[in-house]
Amino acid sequence: MSYTNKDLAAIPLNKRTWKTANYAALWISMSLCIPTYMLASSLIDGGMNWWQAILTIFLGNTIVLVPMLLNGHAGTKYGIPFPVFARASFGIRGANLPALLRAIVACGWFGIQTWIGGFAIFQLVKLWFPSFADLPAFFPQSWGLETAPAITFFIFWLLNMYVVYLGVDSIKKLLVFKALFLPVAAFALLFWAISASGGLGPILAQPSKFQSTAEFFNYFFPALTGMVGFWATLSLNIPDFTRYANSQKSQIVGQAIGLPTSMTLFAFIGVAVTSATVIVFGETIWDPVVLAGRFESKLLVTFAMVAIAISTLATNIAANIVSPANDFSNLSPTKISFKLGGYITGVIGILIFPWKLMSDPQGYIFKWLIAYSSLLGPIGGIMIADYFFVRRKTLKLEDLYQAKGIYWYENGFNSKALIAFLLGLLPNVPGFLVEVSLLNNSSVLANFAGLYHYAWFIGFAVSGVSYWLMMRK
Repeated sequence: MSYTNKDLAAIPLNKRTWKTANYAALWISMSLCIPTYMLASSLIDGGMNWWQAILTIFLGNTIVLVPMLLNGHAGTKYGIPFPVFARASFGIRGANLPALLRAIVACGWFGIQTWIGGFAIFQLVKLWFPSFADLPAFFPQSWGLETAPAITFFIFWLLNMYVVYLGVDSIKKLLVFKALFLPVAAFALLFWAISASGGLGPILAQPSKFQSTAEFFNYFFPALTGMVGFWATLSLNIPDFTRYANSQKSQIVGQAIGLPTSMTLFAFIGVAVTSATVIVFGETIWDPVVLAGRFESKLLVTFAMVAIAISTLATNIAANIVSPANDFSNLSPTKISFKLGGYITGVIGILIFPWKLMSDPQGYIFKWLIAYSSLLGPIGGIMIADYFFVRRKTLKLEDLYQAKGIYWYENGFNSKALIAFLLGLLPNVPGFLVEVSLLNNSSVLANFAGLYHYAWFIGFAVSGVSYWLMMRK
């Protein structure tokens, strides 16, 4: 059986041309998206004031930058993508576990972005045809899905699938549009916030809702874990990008410049605008799509919604379709094409019920961001421990692509990596079960629920250390 193809093969040195500016631009482009804005504003909705929210986001992105740079090292040194790098620690076949977990998370992000784009279309249609919002209920009440938004969600989903059908090249012009439009739109929103609320003073004067230091830290630590979780996927598959770097310095400096700064700046805009909605409308509006729908000018709202839909489409295909489609294809290259992998991504994206995640900012952080960080933290710990402490940054490149080499382990699986993964996952299970109401708070296991607030950190540390100890023997 072949374990390579043109997408998985190592990039030769003469084709590694990305420089510092390329990596800085990559992160600026990926950070400027609607979920980043909503990430910041959800912290305000949760009770933080502006500087607490900004500090939390800056700390989270600075922390996740560390595994980003460490995992990126192997991509630059050997020119290999994430699934191949994972073979060194999990085994040639075992690498499918981290690849699939990461792919499923990307499917979730696809669903969230598709809901955002579909909801923008709903706001646009409702603006010109108000009766559209009053369509009779069709879905079970437990789904929490109204008929009209469901229709526009499905329309936008079909548009995404059509782009998959056409191929990724068709999205290039949309990505250029996104890069030009979103920064302009973001600063336009900031200008509106400052103008409508009488300057930055009233915005920044919005107080924290926490009554004590203990109450603040009870929210801060799980929120910080959520911030780390926001880019937990990229902290794993960053070799997919750093494999094109012309030097380690380029990927390290470029990412260090691009990630924390762009995330913090765009987050500040989200914080400022959300704080302004309290002053202007008397309520916290954390969703920019809902906010844009509150403007009086129909033409302004129309422009905003069309622009949001197009830029979201571009982001969705580039960030949330390409990667999982390749991961699914990697399972069986002869049977699953890129297009079929993209369609699988689309179906899973619906099945996570993204509208429920987006209906509640606390669900967005505690049920989504923290939940998947508990899965990806252990994988990151294992891969970094293997590369830096077990192998001392030395890999046998040819063995990453063939059976019976040193990375074949036991029939293609490294049992020690799998055990370490489970050890890192177990401490977070009780907290997750409590969070989704599958475990009663009075249960003995619920005593460990507080560990869930540190899910990524615990998983990363436990799996990394246990893997290193087992591999030393």
